[in-house]
Amino acid sequence: MTSLIVTGASSGIGLAIARRFMAEGWRVINLSRRPCPEPQVEHLSADLQDPECLERALAGLAGRFAQGSQFCLVHNAARLEPDRIDDLPDAKLRSVIELNLLAPNRINQALIPLMGAGSSILYIGSTLAEKAVPGTASYTIAKHALVGMMRATCQDLAGRRIHTCMLCPGFTDTPQLRALLGDDPERLRAIAAMNAFGRLVAPEEIAELAWVAAHSPVLNGALIHANLGQSER
Repeated sequence: MTSLIVTGASSGIGLAIARRFMAEGWRVINLSRRPCPEPQVEHLSADLQDPECLERALAGLAGRFAQGSQFCLVHNAARLEPDRIDDLPDAKLRSVIELNLLAPNRINQALIPLMGAGSSILYIGSTLAEKAVPGTASYTIAKHALVGMMRATCQDLAGRRIHTCMLCPGFTDTPQLRALLGDDPERLRAIAAMNAFGRLVAPEEIAELAWVAAHSPVLNGALIHANLGQSER
């Protein structure tokens, strides 16, 4: 059975990805603090911001796979907090980078040696992986760096028949977005109006794109925007 390993499958895009792959009969393993609400999904409890906790989880995870296994690894877990470059303490930036960038790196170090031909590594980015808007400094910095990690993955794994790409959702209807906006209907409508279709992206749409990307070596090294034609400001 082919396996999916996904971070942050407890809700939002990660949960939708877990459900999409599970529907195809894949074994799905979630790495996060909270379990996935789908009982068939295997849960490995890990605080991705705690290096020691993550290392313990990865030791158990790596023991489940033989060298040369075929699986898809999706780096999905991330955190967006409002902050500005002129008021961004080192401690806050370090915390965001720990989750959004260093955790994917540690997971890669543990799992890439086990990956066989046909495997894939997908990074979930953002429109803020290639641009910036006010008040998102730490998240923008981390997502820009994650683009570099994806491109390094493509170049350094050349010849191993493992492909990678980054999916960059626009405003997606997730609990994290709703919490960030205070679940304010007016603010949600304003955000939804900022693309050509006048609605939020559905997590299931990103999950479908992830399913396609996992099976598409031709996308190796690609950065794919999935934002309904977001209006630029």
